[in-house]
Amino acid sequence: MSWMKHYVAATLLGLGLLAPPGVMAQGQEAQIKKNLAERLPSMPRIEEVKRTPMSGVYEVRTESNEIYYTDAEANYLLQGDLIDVRQKRNLTEERLDKLSAVDFAKLPFKDAFTIVQGNGQRKLAVFVDPNCGYCKRFERDLDKLENITIHVFLYPVLGADSVDKSRNIWCAKDRAKTWRDWMLSSQTPAAATCDTSAIERNVEFGRKNRITGTPTSFAANGNRIQGAVPLAQLQKQL
Repeated sequence: MSWMKHYVAATLLGLGLLAPPGVMAQGQEAQIKKNLAERLPSMPRIEEVKRTPMSGVYEVRTESNEIYYTDAEANYLLQGDLIDVRQKRNLTEERLDKLSAVDFAKLPFKDAFTIVQGNGQRKLAVFVDPNCGYCKRFERDLDKLENITIHVFLYPVLGADSVDKSRNIWCAKDRAKTWRDWMLSSQTPAAATCDTSAIERNVEFGRKNRITGTPTSFAANGNRIQGAVPLAQLQKQL
């Protein structure tokens, strides 16, 4: 009697009583968006609602690229990591990395200073706080790299002293030397003043692009490198 099922389905579609799966999904996602906006008016504006691989669970993405999860009626809202335990994948982290992907060529290089080692053929951009212990460890490894251009974005997120040191480094006559002297030899940067709007733009850029810790680096191939990874691991990603 399979022909009867197809006949009934086709008839319902023709009468507008049964929507195609894609349309039904769009309607459900729109309803979720509407329900959440009404029930949580203080929630940031929702940009997208989409199904997840987990049955009955939908991903909700806000304008600030925060990820939440909800049910089909938007009665419950969760924030956390969705893990595919069979494949050992953090689906939330993968999604956020995709949303915050940065095109290396479009980084705001005017707001960074540059250190060239060897022929400078390889490229790396690093967002660093001058008071970050991991950044200092990472800098020692960066100093060992050959044939690389390092774009240093000052990213003071660890307090007022980080802001002061970042200003003194940015306003120094030789930014790269002042930076290395501090990070490698603990020579405190001399007090200096100048226009530091570049540093403010770095902080804003980092907030928009999920740079939540230092050091965070970007290779020319688009790879995001979180933390002070070992030198051998870094070499493989350049």
